[in-house]
Amino acid sequence: MAHADLDPIIAAFQSKDYKTAARLIKPLLQRSPPDPGVLLYAAKLQAVANHGEAAERYYRQVLQATTNPKLAMQARQGLEQLEQQIQDQRRQAIAAATADPDHSKPGFLILEAIAPDQRQTAAQHFARIFKLDPYTARFQMPNRGWRLYRMGAIGELQVYGQELRDAGIPAFWQPLDAVRQLHVFRVQYFQDLSNQSTVICQNEHGQTGALTFAWSEVTQRVKGLLPIFEQVVDLNSRRQVRRKDATQDYAQVYDLHIPGRNSIVRFCDCTYQFQSGVMFEDDAAMGGRSLRLSWNRLSQFLDHTLDAVPLWSDFTPFAESAINQLDLVMGLPHYLDLLRKSESTWDPAFHLYSSLVFLYNLSRSP
Repeated sequence: MAHADLDPIIAAFQSKDYKTAARLIKPLLQRSPPDPGVLLYAAKLQAVANHGEAAERYYRQVLQATTNPKLAMQARQGLEQLEQQIQDQRRQAIAAATADPDHSKPGFLILEAIAPDQRQTAAQHFARIFKLDPYTARFQMPNRGWRLYRMGAIGELQVYGQELRDAGIPAFWQPLDAVRQLHVFRVQYFQDLSNQSTVICQNEHGQTGALTFAWSEVTQRVKGLLPIFEQVVDLNSRRQVRRKDATQDYAQVYDLHIPGRNSIVRFCDCTYQFQSGVMFEDDAAMGGRSLRLSWNRLSQFLDHTLDAVPLWSDFTPFAESAINQLDLVMGLPHYLDLLRKSESTWDPAFHLYSSLVFLYNLSRSP
């Protein structure tokens, strides 16, 4: 392009007459291929208008289209300025969000699964937000289920979460206090089964009593398998004896959500008293000899009774993203009475997953 074609655009920028600059640039962008110099000023025009994504797109087109060192340098400087603006705006937003003491309390930022055909574009946005390379970003976004991505002040997580949403990346955030405020009832056995079913259970304070609820109150179900670890003896490559923890079994947990009471009703195969209360089919005949069969019958009964209620069962991929982070969380309960030789973060990971499902659906209720 002749330099004279750019002179009026340059002059308009120098006089800050951006309306004229936009009018002059528009027809020149329609040429194929557009001139790198025009792309550069189109990027600058978008930057002035605070259209960061459009500005970034034009700057990158300049870098792809030009071999002129001066134009390339200006495009790179433009990208650096855009990044600095984003960082400054984010710092200001985080400072404002965490100024309220309630917003400085701990919370969780959760990523939702990204559709395969959207992952490439999403990875570019994700990389920009968290200052990663696109390859790394792509593998940090879940293929299915949820991923616990970050913990910290809930106000800061809200800023990042909103940026992700604005970029088309599904995410949500919840404060730890919201998880703590849910009521949890650990079921010991069914005392009665009818339209108004009654369970004998313990509340979150360890008090035992009866809870009666209608099946129609249950709006979500959550299932999970929690590994039970035992120490085993193994030989390494030098045939030296070593001890390590290995998964020997799994505890099965089945949660029912009753949002009208802000409550989770929790069944666990390790603590359910199959020889008490209502006997399921063949329980008496089996004499309680097979815990697995007894649990399967109870689980099948719940599945059949609540077959129209949505089921969430992607706990394992969530747990794999959470177990190494939850050691840092003080005061996260789990309300699971599993016989373990040592504490396991798999237990609070399940309670967190179920609680997040509860709060996620509550926030989307009409």
